[in-house]
Amino acid sequence: MPQTHDIPATVRPALRRTLGPFQVFAISFAFISVAVGIFGTYDIVLHEAGPAGIWLWVIAAVGQTLVALVMAQFAGRIALTGSSYQWASRLADPKIGWGFGWLGFCYLGIAVVAVDSALASQALMPLAGLEPDEGTARLITVLVLLVQALLTIASTRIVSLINASAVLVEVVVVGVLVLALTAAVAFTGMGSAGNLASRGVATGSADYFALGGGLMAAMIMGLSTLVGFDAAANLAEESKNPYRDVPRAIVGSVVAAGVLWLLFLVALTVAIPDIARISNSGAAVATILREQLGPLAETSLLAVVTYAFFACGMVVMATGARLVFAMSRDARFPAHRLMRRVDPRTRTPVPATLLILAGGILLMVALPGDALLQLITASTILPVLIYAATVVLYLAVRRRLGRREGAFDLGRLELPVAIAALAWSCMALFVLVAPPEAWVPVLIVGGLLVLGGAFFVLMLLFNRDVFLDAAPADDGALEGEASLPPATAAGPAG
Repeated sequence: MPQTHDIPATVRPALRRTLGPFQVFAISFAFISVAVGIFGTYDIVLHEAGPAGIWLWVIAAVGQTLVALVMAQFAGRIALTGSSYQWASRLADPKIGWGFGWLGFCYLGIAVVAVDSALASQALMPLAGLEPDEGTARLITVLVLLVQALLTIASTRIVSLINASAVLVEVVVVGVLVLALTAAVAFTGMGSAGNLASRGVATGSADYFALGGGLMAAMIMGLSTLVGFDAAANLAEESKNPYRDVPRAIVGSVVAAGVLWLLFLVALTVAIPDIARISNSGAAVATILREQLGPLAETSLLAVVTYAFFACGMVVMATGARLVFAMSRDARFPAHRLMRRVDPRTRTPVPATLLILAGGILLMVALPGDALLQLITASTILPVLIYAATVVLYLAVRRRLGRREGAFDLGRLELPVAIAALAWSCMALFVLVAPPEAWVPVLIVGGLLVLGGAFFVLMLLFNRDVFLDAAPADDGALEGEASLPPATAAGPAG
C-alpha cells in the first residue's frame, strides 16, 4: 500500500502556517526573479548569439516547466520543509537524501551571495550614481546580507510581504514597458521586427551552431534565470494549504515568468535601434530603454531591478535557512542541535539563518574577485544538477507515492512528463558544461561534491544510527496538519 508520509505529532510545532496562495506563489516567482536574470544575461545573448538567441528562452521555459511538473508531483504528496532532501530521505534512502540536502545547501549558500553582489554592483550603485568599485560593492553586499538576515529572522510574514510586493511591481512595470516599447517603435520607427531573426554581431562566428558555440551560449539566459521555482516547497510547513498551493506555485511561477518575460524580450529586441552599437554597449537593456523611452524609463527599470534583487536575495536566504533547519531537525547537519532551534516568538530558524549570513560574509571577505566569479558561475550548474537528480528520483520511486485528495496530480501524464523532463535536464547539463571555459566551474562543483562526501563519512563514523530511519522520532508536528486533506490509499501512480 502506498505510503502517506504524514509526520507523527510528537512535539510542539516549530513553524507557523501563515502563507496564503499568492504569498506562496510569490516566494517561487521572487526566487526566479526574471528581471534580475534578463538584466544580467541579455548582453551575453546579444554578443554570443545575436538578437535571435532570445528564442532559446522558449525552449528553456518549456523544459523547466516539465521539471516543475515533476517537482509538483512530489510537493503534492510530501509537504515538508526541505523539498528534495525530504523526498529522497523518505522515499529512497536517508543517505541519498543527505546528498540532495548538501547540494541544495551549497547552491543556496552561493546563490545568496551571487544575487546580493549583483544587486550592489549592477543595480544599486548605478541607481545611486556611484562609480564602479569592487571594494564599495563588497561593503554594500555585506550590508544588504545583514538587512536581509534581520528581516528574515523577524518574521516569515515580512519576507512574504516583500516578495509579494516585488512580484506585483515587477509584473506591472514589465507590462507597462512592453506597451511603451511597442508604441515607441511604432511612432518613431527606431527598431525593426527583423531584429528577431538577426545574428547581430555574431554573424561571422564560425562555430555559431557548434556544440558549445554562440547559439548554445544564449541558453544561459533561461538556464540561469528559470531556477528556484521549487523555493515554495522549502517553506511548505508555513503554507496554509501546502498540498494545493505549493504545487501550483511551483508550476505557475515558471509558466508566468516564461510567458511574461518572453513578451518583454520580444518588445525589447524589436526596439533595438542599432544592433552592433547596443550589443557592445555593456548595458543593453538600460541603453535601449533610455534611447526609446528616455532617462526616466532607465531609472525606473533600475529601481524595479534593485527591489527585485533584494526580494530575490531574501527569499534565497530564507530558503537556505529552512533547508538547514530541516536537515538539522533530522540530526543530519553539523551542529544540528543548534541549527534546528526556532525562536518561540518569531517562529523562524534563527541559528540556521545566521549560518547562511555568516557563509555569505565569509565568501565576500575571503575570496578574491576572480575566485568569487568562478564560484558564482559554478552555482549555475548546481540547480540543474539537483533538478536532474530529482527527476531520476521521481522515476525510481513514483510507484510508492500515495494520492492525496485535492492535491496536485498529473494522472496518466506523469510518466511521459517525467521522461521528457529527464531528457531536458540531461541536455541542460550538457549545455552548461560543454563550453571550454566551463572546466573551472565543473571542477568547483566536483570539489563541493568531494567536500560533501567527506562530511558524510564523518557523520557515518560518529552518528551512523541517524541514517537508519527515514523519519526520525523528533520530527515536529506541523501546525494545522489535522485540518489538511488526508492522504488516501489510492493505487500506485501510473
